[in-house]
Amino acid sequence: MFTKLHHIAIICSDYTVSKKFYTEVLGFEIKQEVYREIRESYKLDLAFPNGDYIIELFSFPKPPARVSRPEASGLRHLAFEVTDIEATVAHLQQKGVNPEPIRVDEFTGKRFTFFADPDDLPIEIYER
Repeated sequence: MFTKLHHIAIICSDYTVSKKFYTEVLGFEIKQEVYREIRESYKLDLAFPNGDYIIELFSFPKPPARVSRPEASGLRHLAFEVTDIEATVAHLQQKGVNPEPIRVDEFTGKRFTFFADPDDLPIEIYER
């Protein structure tokens, strides 16, 4: 039936800001960028550096705000695996992103932390 996660679709409020965040701060690579004139919308396909396609970043004129916190119904957060959480946090801080303090998962013993994208979408990094 299901074999793997194909992609995550994100609608941003400021395409230029979000494009820069996901590519320059988080390091995703652009696979394809399309402007859809009829919808006045960009669609940006992003991949991990290994080439695995993972995120579709959309822009639409005046998208409605979405309640993100605290614990609203719907998507809770995105989580990405990292090999070195301290190095990842240091990289994010150099780019002007300030993650929460690193915590330890009480069930797995693994370290993790959260930060937010430009639209306040919670993003977790979880150490492998």
